[in-house]
Amino acid sequence: MCRVVDLQQAVLAKNDGLAAALREDLARRGVTVVNLLSSPGSGKTALLECVLRRTTQRGVPVAALTADLATENDARRLARSGAPVKQVLTGGLCHLEADQVRAHLEGWLPEGTRVLFVENVGNLVCPASYDLGERLRVAMMSVTEGEDKPVKYPTAFGLANLVVLGKTDIAEAVGFGEAEFAASVERVNPGVEVLRTSSRTGEGVDTLLDRVLAVCDGDLPHQPPLAAQHRSAHPHDHGPDAGHVHDHGDGHPHSHGHVPVHDDPGPGAETARAAGVPVR
Repeated sequence: MCRVVDLQQAVLAKNDGLAAALREDLARRGVTVVNLLSSPGSGKTALLECVLRRTTQRGVPVAALTADLATENDARRLARSGAPVKQVLTGGLCHLEADQVRAHLEGWLPEGTRVLFVENVGNLVCPASYDLGERLRVAMMSVTEGEDKPVKYPTAFGLANLVVLGKTDIAEAVGFGEAEFAASVERVNPGVEVLRTSSRTGEGVDTLLDRVLAVCDGDLPHQPPLAAQHRSAHPHDHGPDAGHVHDHGDGHPHSHGHVPVHDDPGPGAETARAAGVPVR
């Protein structure tokens, strides 16, 4: 068990160092990274296409990296927005890591880019453990995924600076319970803002972009209590799932409980306990 935990900590500590250096480097260049996480089929590519189009319409220099195990389908879709887009093929790896992001940005990211959206691999488990050098982490789900999704994936939603609910135009048709969903979000991430969005109607697209640009301008995003718990109570512990390292046959063992922490720590561990977030 000691070797497993040591391996986990070594893998994640290396990624954290690379992510911190990348965040500082991009900040010096005036670039803000937005890490967008969701499960497959949530509609994040469709929503991101709308956001990219609106961003270019506002005259804000924007670019996007989109990650998948295979195909360049999403890059072709996002490129319709007019923004520079690059596909990242992970070759079976179920998440992005900071060194991959840096490698794909070298020689590609246009000068003057203000916002870089990173569309992570469709997965709410593995990507939650890895800091990509982002300033804003957005966890997204659609109304077709069930009101209890946030409590089923507490690390992904518990570490989000912003939560996005998609496909709201069909919420009534699928019988989605927004009150139950809001309670699930509040349980794992007290105080986080939830944005209702629809790529069909355009609901929430401008608001989402406003939130991103506010962070670009220096506003401090919501600080999740779970991240504060990690920093203040267990700086070398990687969360409630610590001790479980997974190898998907790709040579990249990784944990699903790591907590990336940026900027101001926010509320402490007691807030996390009161919210029902596991504190070891």
